[in-house]
Amino acid sequence: MTFPRDRKLCPRIRPALTLTAGACALALAGSALAATWPEKPVTLVVPYSAGGPTDVVARMLAVPMGQSLGQTVVVENTVGAGGTIAPQRVAKSKNDGYTILIHHMGMATAPALYKKLPYDPLKDFEYIGQVLDVPMTLLSRKDFPANTFPELLDYVKKNQDKVSLANAGVGAVSQLCGMLFMHQVGVKLTTVPYKGAGPAMNDLMGGQVDLLCDQTTQTAPVIQDGKRVKVFGVTTPQRLSSMPAIPTLDEQGLKGFDVKVWHGMYAPKGTPKDVIDKINKALNVAIKDETVRKRITELSSDLVTADKATPESLRKHLTAEVARWDKVIKAAGVTAE
Repeated sequence: MTFPRDRKLCPRIRPALTLTAGACALALAGSALAATWPEKPVTLVVPYSAGGPTDVVARMLAVPMGQSLGQTVVVENTVGAGGTIAPQRVAKSKNDGYTILIHHMGMATAPALYKKLPYDPLKDFEYIGQVLDVPMTLLSRKDFPANTFPELLDYVKKNQDKVSLANAGVGAVSQLCGMLFMHQVGVKLTTVPYKGAGPAMNDLMGGQVDLLCDQTTQTAPVIQDGKRVKVFGVTTPQRLSSMPAIPTLDEQGLKGFDVKVWHGMYAPKGTPKDVIDKINKALNVAIKDETVRKRITELSSDLVTADKATPESLRKHLTAEVARWDKVIKAAGVTAE
């Protein structure tokens, strides 16, 4: 191909050639990265404290994912600001696949809960796939005066200024669940935020707080031993097959009460597709791992099927959930600020 020598024409051609060369360079760099990736450990960032529900899931997945990738997957707890610091950190991380995020439905609720969110869940991430769904349960300390859900409703309505409701921190799902409970019952209890679900559960079992709504990955073991807490119901429309004797809040009078905590895995925007594919493959290996599946079942939770553990499925689900919770949160008047 022959290019004109006229200097007036050449500047109009050169920028296009430069852009094309730049795009090719980026594509080649991405391909080179994907060909050798991973060459070092991968960090899986958790927005909440060690021992909490999301942390428990992350640590179970990290082992089989690391075996599949041929590198260690290191779980890192980046706590604070209602679970928004970790997504912000990952969104601003280098998009080389070495820093990824696992987060629950807080990715969908944060835009409605916070007026100034430092990241956009729908624009600042690449999607890896959905991970699992976790029901929630409403618990009380063992010596709480009420023994049944009707008794609980009666007690909190008459003593709302004396009843404390713990949560895992501002913006956490346990806070959202508790606020929706108060909204539907028509009471305002004293909320006590903690730095994670683990510390909140410890104080509930120790009798320092009265109530807690939290995920079964955290609550199932203490419910099943029957010695440290009382359980008043599950937050899903149907009873749990693992604990069928526990009624739902919906069937006990809180019509339409439905909170199921789904989890997804994310990478910074611009992470090469080939790298995302490798992480997604490792995720699918992990959700099929028999040890992981057995442990998740024991925690009354459900790992997603393979058709949901895909980037496209997570993208569609997150988009729909952002719209759904925007309406719910605004109707309930819930805010994290």
